[in-house]
Amino acid sequence: MPRILGVDIPKEKRIEIALTYLYGVGRTLSNIILKEAQINPDKRAKDLNEEEISRIASIIQRMGIKIEGDLRREISQNIKRLMDIGCWRGLRHKKGLPVRGQRTRTNARTRKGPRKGGVAIIKKAETAKSKETTPKKT
Repeated sequence: MPRILGVDIPKEKRIEIALTYLYGVGRTLSNIILKEAQINPDKRAKDLNEEEISRIASIIQRMGIKIEGDLRREISQNIKRLMDIGCWRGLRHKKGLPVRGQRTRTNARTRKGPRKGGVAIIKKAETAKSKETTPKKT
């Protein structure tokens, strides 16, 4: 399994797609890197030799592209800055709500998490069961 800048890329996929497994590299950037490295995008990752892998890695470093840990760190610092200054987007991040103006009355379950309602219904059902199971004195 080829490793590029510390990340294992899938060997059975075309190198054009395999490079997108690097965080921060999409299809467009992948094609730009391969064109500069003069590697056929249809080639499978397992068919690359060491020289081609090192060429890809050196091009990524030379272009100054932030990928993997550096990019994740920068994004988290940007979010932390927004939360520290207390702007609208920062407050939405703190509360765990959608940041970009989406509606929250319905939907938004990805950001808000699973529903929390329905507690009263469960308590009513439990009390009804407990009354049925208690033995009656005659």
